[in-house]
Amino acid sequence: MEEKQRVLAGYEPTALFEHFENISAIPRGSGNEAGIAAYLCAFARERGLEYRTDTLHNVLIQKPASPGFETRPPVILQGHTDMVCEKNADVEHDFLRDGLKLRVEDGWLSAEGTTLGGDDGAAVAIMLAVLEDEAAAHPALECVFTTQEETGMDGANGFDWSLVRGRTLINLDSETPGVATVSCAGGATGCVRFRAQPQPCADRALRVSVSGLAGGHSGADIHLGRANAVLTLCRILSETADRAPLRLVSLDGGSKANAIPRECAAVIAVEDAPAAEARIKEAARRMKKELSAADAGFCVRTEPVPAEQALSDGDTRRILSFASLVPNGVQTRTPDAPELVESSSSLGIVRTEDGETVFTVMPRSSADSRLDLLIRKIELLAGLLGARAEFFDRHPGWAFAPESRVRKVYLETYRELTGTEARVEAIHAGLECGVIGQKLGGLDAVSIGPDLRDIHTPDERMELRSFADTYALVKRMLEKL
Repeated sequence: MEEKQRVLAGYEPTALFEHFENISAIPRGSGNEAGIAAYLCAFARERGLEYRTDTLHNVLIQKPASPGFETRPPVILQGHTDMVCEKNADVEHDFLRDGLKLRVEDGWLSAEGTTLGGDDGAAVAIMLAVLEDEAAAHPALECVFTTQEETGMDGANGFDWSLVRGRTLINLDSETPGVATVSCAGGATGCVRFRAQPQPCADRALRVSVSGLAGGHSGADIHLGRANAVLTLCRILSETADRAPLRLVSLDGGSKANAIPRECAAVIAVEDAPAAEARIKEAARRMKKELSAADAGFCVRTEPVPAEQALSDGDTRRILSFASLVPNGVQTRTPDAPELVESSSSLGIVRTEDGETVFTVMPRSSADSRLDLLIRKIELLAGLLGARAEFFDRHPGWAFAPESRVRKVYLETYRELTGTEARVEAIHAGLECGVIGQKLGGLDAVSIGPDLRDIHTPDERMELRSFADTYALVKRMLEKL
């Protein structure tokens, strides 16, 4: 990339911003990390650094200790290379082929109409800049770039952690400067399948769509009470069916299991289209009053469409009943710290295809027993409604450690660099620290990162100054560890 073409030209430190711009040109959605892995391996080869990669496209790059640090224990720096691929409906972007179109406005970096990938491209760029900095003072470094974090942490689960000697971890997958994340929730992904064969349909059909909702991360943002597009639309359809009979043709919404759906659309067969449209508009007006300011863009549209088949009345009711009853949102709060969410569940995706309507749900909890209970509730509900539920990609939580040297070093360093005190927090989202801690006994970990807002949405943005500050913070921590 030529200098004149660089959006981030002129920002310091140069290497940090160049690496972020370089990786932003590489498509790296979850499951499509071969390109970014090749870039990382080439980086290591060009600098004479030892590296390994695997069939999951995880990459380990090792750098020897700088002079005077040879006797100190190794330190692990870690983040994931994949990103959530979300875009606005009116944006043309192929996440398998197209690089991101970066832009800077008022000190914030974003991408045009798509997610930025700061989660967790910030980690990738920071690690590369540290590895490239010959003047940096540090113990032996083990930089682990994992994959498929956003879709179940498959990379961290499948990586050969016996290759790593360190037991001190700086995870770079947090989004709030001045905050040390010290524990996280475990979770699982579930699919609930309704087998429902369509029948010939002579009725008129309408396409009903919900859009304009804020969405967000289904763990980190679950306490904000943002509307779920799938559940909102299903509620509208359920209330409409009470007065204007309808049958589902299809139901499709959401795109990521770990994102709160922003959009959803259904095709319905109706006996009386004007009556159905009137009821839909009435329900939408009433629901709009319930929404938070973040969901002010809420919009419901209807339009006539052709349809030759529709589900039976019974199958329609089963599917809409599941959406009405499935646990969603905050379920319990931590007993001794009610400001912290203990358990939640979020319905992330629904798809109708090949004679099935499939819901994807993601329960989370920092307490294994609560997670077990949520999974059981969803399984029981599915069974009562004649559906089949299966759960997979369960990942462990990360428990708070009363004593932590790396946490102490972070708090001291942040105070030295900023003159202010950092906070220690637990988060309700999943972090790879839980998986890594399960694989490496005796792990001492902390998770930090730059200022990232609205991750997992096309409004994602990163404050450039905090990005550079986080890099400086990591370098100073390495001098102390």
